[in-house]
Amino acid sequence: MFLPQLVLDTTLFSQANVLEFALRLLVNMVSCFVLVRFIYYPVYKNREFFFTFTIFNLLIFLIIFLLQKVEMSTGAGFGLFAVFSMLRYRTEGLSMKDMTYLFLVIALGFITAVGPGEFWHVAIINGVILFLTYLMESSLLLKKEFSKIIQYENIELIKPELRNELIADLEARTGLKINRITIDRIDFLRDTALLTVHYND
Repeated sequence: MFLPQLVLDTTLFSQANVLEFALRLLVNMVSCFVLVRFIYYPVYKNREFFFTFTIFNLLIFLIIFLLQKVEMSTGAGFGLFAVFSMLRYRTEGLSMKDMTYLFLVIALGFITAVGPGEFWHVAIINGVILFLTYLMESSLLLKKEFSKIIQYENIELIKPELRNELIADLEARTGLKINRITIDRIDFLRDTALLTVHYND
């Protein structure tokens, strides 16, 4: 019912609504681009999610903006989201940080589509979100620490009393300034250990 109503509702395509849509879409796309290109990518260097984050953001914005202009029943609403729930991404599991950025691009699309006030009010809200995200990702509040998983074969050095020698050996091999090491798993049959090394960039 809501799709024919959306098509027949000529007020949706009035000059004021088209201008509002264009301005909010501009704010949304600029916000998403800044988040993905200038906050996410410089840290994680992952081009794969650039497309995913942008399309998710755009679809959420379009769906929410159009649906807020239409009166529809509860059943129609549940039916719509049931259709979307059937669309699943069959990819590898996302990391916690990637899931956080996915939530951020969805939230930006939602806020920009239905945020109160004029488009510049929404732009300010998005700006605050982007600024806080940048602040959390930078080293201004906390010194950033990274980690790598290493398969280590010199199993004799994993003893607690030889921890300094273990760190020195790993630093010589990797060229990293290691802060601490976590031993995740030991395989005595193969004389290897799975280590997580934590270091600052």
